[in-house]
Amino acid sequence: MERLVGTVSRGIRAPIIREGDDISKIVVDSVLSAAESSGFQIHDQDIIAVTEAVVARAQGNYATVQQIAQDIKSKFGGETMGVIFPILSRNRFAMCLKGIAMGAKKIVLMLSYPSDEVGNHLVDLDALDEKGINPWTDVLTEERFHQLFGPARHTFTGVDYIAYYKELIQSCGCEVEVILANDCRTILDYTKKVLCCDIHTRARTKRLLQKAGAETVYCLDEILTQPVDGSGCNEQFGLLGSNKATEERVKLFPRNCAPVVESIQKQMKERTGKHVEVMIYGDGAFKDPVGKIWELADPVVAPAYTAGLEGQPNEVKLKYLADNDFADLEGQELKDAISDYIRHKDADLTGKMVSQGTTPRRLTDLVGSLCDLTSGSGDKGTPIVLVQGYFDNYTK
Repeated sequence: MERLVGTVSRGIRAPIIREGDDISKIVVDSVLSAAESSGFQIHDQDIIAVTEAVVARAQGNYATVQQIAQDIKSKFGGETMGVIFPILSRNRFAMCLKGIAMGAKKIVLMLSYPSDEVGNHLVDLDALDEKGINPWTDVLTEERFHQLFGPARHTFTGVDYIAYYKELIQSCGCEVEVILANDCRTILDYTKKVLCCDIHTRARTKRLLQKAGAETVYCLDEILTQPVDGSGCNEQFGLLGSNKATEERVKLFPRNCAPVVESIQKQMKERTGKHVEVMIYGDGAFKDPVGKIWELADPVVAPAYTAGLEGQPNEVKLKYLADNDFADLEGQELKDAISDYIRHKDADLTGKMVSQGTTPRRLTDLVGSLCDLTSGSGDKGTPIVLVQGYFDNYTK
């Protein structure tokens, strides 16, 4: 019988992961137990994806706000510093900000507007137009912003992030001044020592500041790149990708992840005879149509993956073939023609009209986004995702 199911994404339940657990064995055991329980088979080219959070937990990759403060003080001297372009997030940035504030005398907090880098809005674009504000050139004080727009409450959470961040900094015994601007060089009118908290634009921000005369510039990926007083660390991403663990501690992005995915792949081969692909995933990359958030607060979607997930899809658009090349065919004849075309398609369809409308993104970004949506961020209890049939096409 012809197979009528394509890609299937399954959330796999797992035990609560603790520091020191053998994450590779837990993942393999969980997937095989789920397969036995639910009656599905493991196939070659299946994808096993593991959320970065449980990998970091198993590694015990944590840091306290005091340890963050110690690193900040050693790099900035404990005086006035600029903290620019942070994302608006209690989970992602608040504890980092707390540690930063504990390591400084005064913070000039510069927020981008109308939204942060990942789409959390302080104010609607239409409101800027109505008030005649140009976000590319106008610098707003906190007072001026509130005169124009009132409280900056988040669409989903209802949090006024200007007030929240300001109060958090003050609670650490640190002075604070809030401004809103989109040219990173604006901060140099207030201080020459700057911590760049943007994620995907950080290299450009740092380059512009250094060229404009900044004395000390670091990015979040340069904080906690090595242990501080027994802390965890991340040599590549520092504080980027961290999450709130408790009121005094953050979980860092996992480190040294390649051995984890390779071990899972090897164990699955030994126990099933199947060659699966494996990845560790964080935030997906997709945009919410209502809140306009595009989600990717991690520095990358996938910090580690096996070799078979390198590259991007090489697909043709079925409806294009049906409407153009084979517009005169119907039924089984049309199906056979399209199937034959797929079997003999070019190895690289970049720029070809037949591939228009397909998704020219990296496999890890596509699969990682699928897995992030599958596992969710709440109480589903499925930190492992099994994706099957992803590399199939119409002919399989």
